[in-house]
Amino acid sequence: MIQSWWKDAIIYAVDVERFHDGNGDGVGDFKGLTSKLHYIADLGVTCIWLLPFYPSTEEDNGYAITDYFRIDSRFGLFEDFLDFVHRAGEYGIRVIIDLVVHHTSDQHPWFQAARYNEKSRYRDYYVWAHHPPPVAPGEGTIFPGEEDTVWTYDEVARAFYHHRFYHFEPGLNQANPDVRDEIMRIMDFWLSFGIAGFRVDAAAHLLENPLATPSEAEEIPDILRQMYKRATTFKPDVLMLGEVDESPQELEKFFDGSRLNMMFNFLLDNYLILALAEEGAEPIQRGLTLLPQAPSNGQWANFLRNLDEADLERLKPEELEAVFRAFAPEENMRIYGRGLRRRLAPMLGGDEQRLKMAFSLLFAMPGAPLIVYGDEIGMGEDLSQPGRNAVRSPMQWDGSDNGGFSTQKKLVQPVIRDGPFGFTRVNVEEQLNRPDSLLSFIRQLTKLRRRHKEIQSGAYAILGCKSEHVLALHYKSEDTPLIVLHNLKGEKAKVEIDLPLDVGPLSSLFGDGGPEFSNGRLRLELEPYGIRWLGRAK
Repeated sequence: MIQSWWKDAIIYAVDVERFHDGNGDGVGDFKGLTSKLHYIADLGVTCIWLLPFYPSTEEDNGYAITDYFRIDSRFGLFEDFLDFVHRAGEYGIRVIIDLVVHHTSDQHPWFQAARYNEKSRYRDYYVWAHHPPPVAPGEGTIFPGEEDTVWTYDEVARAFYHHRFYHFEPGLNQANPDVRDEIMRIMDFWLSFGIAGFRVDAAAHLLENPLATPSEAEEIPDILRQMYKRATTFKPDVLMLGEVDESPQELEKFFDGSRLNMMFNFLLDNYLILALAEEGAEPIQRGLTLLPQAPSNGQWANFLRNLDEADLERLKPEELEAVFRAFAPEENMRIYGRGLRRRLAPMLGGDEQRLKMAFSLLFAMPGAPLIVYGDEIGMGEDLSQPGRNAVRSPMQWDGSDNGGFSTQKKLVQPVIRDGPFGFTRVNVEEQLNRPDSLLSFIRQLTKLRRRHKEIQSGAYAILGCKSEHVLALHYKSEDTPLIVLHNLKGEKAKVEIDLPLDVGPLSSLFGDGGPEFSNGRLRLELEPYGIRWLGRAK
């Protein structure tokens, strides 16, 4: 039987160049990351997701790739990567890597060959047009305000090439069998070195072909199904984690058990952030109701923030404005007219109790939780940095110069020095020495979550609790019934719940204060931003 280890994984997103500098050149690297594996293991993480570490033009945070088969020399040698994967395995941690095959850099040899020779086999690796067609609704640029079009004219090729992302990231032609073969070679190569799977970048856009008619599109083999079949044939328990930010109706077709076995839960994240902004439970209840059921061989990856913008385009305009008022009152805190370029801690005002509640809420959602490096200590953002770099400051390890990230003066990106989120106030060392810190809380939370595997099953019910500010979830299990309560309001809340018939008295597993049970009813009072995990001690 295939071990679906990823169903109850705890995923940690790492940007190698901003995590820890192992050789003192001001850039994070694999030696530095490897030296911190003990910290990641103690955090309770079971899977590390690495952002792109390939050679690139260093644009778009490394997603403008120029070579799929090497390590960027700034991050070390290939042997350093292999040592990292091996050492992570010794800690029981699996490693997944970014698979960025929707587009390449315009400096990639394939694109350069395509530009200079119309008869080159590489010409058809990309999508070209002498007279681009009108752009269909919903198929415009991903970056409004930064890119004006999805077609850019190339003076050398004397034709327009297609790109959904930046103009320096020409889109690959997935209809070309040679391109599909290249993708399979890339997957085979990296799987050979012991990685556990891929985060499939721009997965939804891999199925697009801007020049194909509907009938022609039907004839193009489904690249996601080919990728899934190839990966699972090579490694049956492989993780294929897809970036798919679509409407609930569209999500189902990507989650049919044959394209991806895990998807980022962008839909639920919209409603989690709205709930935090409004301090009410209804948006989460709505988001959970809208969410398509994961297939038997699938799982959701839940998150509060990722390393891109917090994309909120599934919200109604008035809901988006409510989030902006609460979490992005200044224009430079917003991006693309649809999202936030902020870290979680400053969004929540640095309130440690509210942060603990938010992370507990995340870990209580049906699926697998994902956290971003630095969020476990409540790192802030640097709004002086352009675009998404605002949330990618170097990791803050201690109160020494550069926050312990590097001994070099010139860094890949400045550390956060000043204000309430500066490295002298917010760092790993300080929180390791404080039992009530956010870091200590999350280490306890991961242990609790790993004991309660019933959460990953998705067999839950939303319980009425007579408070619009409290979310009450019941995970159904004969052996280990679990009720999880979260008060999203900064005020006390009285809770009364009529328990399901098969749930007897439970004790407090996490959170302060025990409940009262009487005639099948649970009563308790939650403190401001309070939490309670109730179950039977194992």
